[in-house]
Amino acid sequence: MASAVDAVGNPIPTSAVLMSASKHIDIRCRSENVAYLKCKKDDPNPEKCLQKGQQVTRCVLSLLKDLHQRCNKEMDAYAGCMYYNTNEFEMCRHEQKDFEKACACPGVVVYKKPLQWANPLLLKFDYHATGPRRQVAFCCTDRRHTQGRNSKKREAVQQNVDLPPILPKKKKKPYPIPLKQIQQAARADKKLAESGVEKKLDPPKNGLLVPDLIPVAYELLDDWKLLIKGLAQLLHFVPVHACSECSQIHVAQSGHEIQDCLGPTNSSRKSFHSWVKGSINDVLIPIESYHMYDPFGTRIKHETRFNYDRIPAVVELCIQAGVDLPGYPSRRRTKPIRMIGKKVIDIGGLIEEPRPSVDRSSAILDLDTHRSFERFAPPLESEVPRIAQETIDAYEKVKRGVTRLMKKYTVKACGYCSEVHVGPWGHNAKLCGEFKHQWRDGKHGWQDATVDEVLPPNYVWHVQDPKGSPLRSALKRFYGKAPAVVEVCMQAGAQIPQKYKPMMRLDIVLPESEESRLVA
Repeated sequence: MASAVDAVGNPIPTSAVLMSASKHIDIRCRSENVAYLKCKKDDPNPEKCLQKGQQVTRCVLSLLKDLHQRCNKEMDAYAGCMYYNTNEFEMCRHEQKDFEKACACPGVVVYKKPLQWANPLLLKFDYHATGPRRQVAFCCTDRRHTQGRNSKKREAVQQNVDLPPILPKKKKKPYPIPLKQIQQAARADKKLAESGVEKKLDPPKNGLLVPDLIPVAYELLDDWKLLIKGLAQLLHFVPVHACSECSQIHVAQSGHEIQDCLGPTNSSRKSFHSWVKGSINDVLIPIESYHMYDPFGTRIKHETRFNYDRIPAVVELCIQAGVDLPGYPSRRRTKPIRMIGKKVIDIGGLIEEPRPSVDRSSAILDLDTHRSFERFAPPLESEVPRIAQETIDAYEKVKRGVTRLMKKYTVKACGYCSEVHVGPWGHNAKLCGEFKHQWRDGKHGWQDATVDEVLPPNYVWHVQDPKGSPLRSALKRFYGKAPAVVEVCMQAGAQIPQKYKPMMRLDIVLPESEESRLVA
């Protein structure tokens, strides 16, 4: 009887083990296996064929080593995606499939007496008190135990999830990558620097472009244009209210009555919001970054910060990924930069930024949310559902594009405020005014950025009936939330993506105020 488990201890069917082992080993170790089987057929004594059996063993171990290296690569890609997309499992579905398909989990299947020659891949004999055992190395391409149709086990369906937590302002943001891994990488770089060994850099860390990501950057820029245009058109039909004292917004015919305002004068208003008409910048929060001709060149200082233009961080990320935007040139290197530790020893010289041949304001006009509500006229009422669906699809494509680019291109974010910088190092402008900025002389506390910092979701309360009575504080725990873009598109007639439904709590029936006390 055979027993096999994968890398995490889950049982693996014997048929899958033998099929996978035969497939991989017959391809990579065919000659060694044929010689061993011929020797065993001529002489059934296993001791005389021990040398040929050892050759098969070495071949199989080499195969498992290669598969293990490939598995680590796919696993790092999947883990990196999950780091940059907290609670966004659908964003990493592609990486998860690659991890499950390409990765193989090595293991050993053990056969006890009586010996069954179900597979001719005999590697070695071990004699114990319980009798002979035969060990067969295998490569399992399926990590899960297959379930039949009549299996009673069912995967848990995610019904409701917790609302996104509000991070405290008197504390630094958590690191997207564990601090232990950051310290280990720093110690390894320091050790190489002390030995005088040059640091090995891959594109784009060495200043060169990644050719496979250039089409992704162009598609991201087109989706970004479509997202801005669609939101500007939808805001002619969907009312948005913004609080004049805090950063909250509400998408409905009237503002809600939930007492959660944290503005400077909230005590005089009993924490009720002071609603005014909102704009596209309240729905799609503008996160800007300095545009640099050479991100590896001279750092931006506090005195020279006005010499650089501020453009949307998504646009700057696309430019550094290979997009040629008129008016915003970028240095394209043909030779990689060289580093020892944290010190750059060769950047190919400093090149002065060329003067733009076109007006920069016209080049960035369609890529910025500034006055987009006035630039785009209201569409026909019959076209609103179609525009809403195109807008929410563009929003999902923008998130996927930003995620793919941020896996390769470095983006830094301040651990205290909302400042973002696209490049290998943060700038030195002293503009941070958040927690303990006096101790840092106004400098930002740079760390690796996440997708939500480059493209903030801006969660708002979900309204089941936009024309009904306003939301109340007594029923606050029954309400759900959704990103502002999703809420606007949903009220305009778009289909809700599946991943947002658990947080929106669509299956909860809102009770009356008197009934809410009786709900457990």
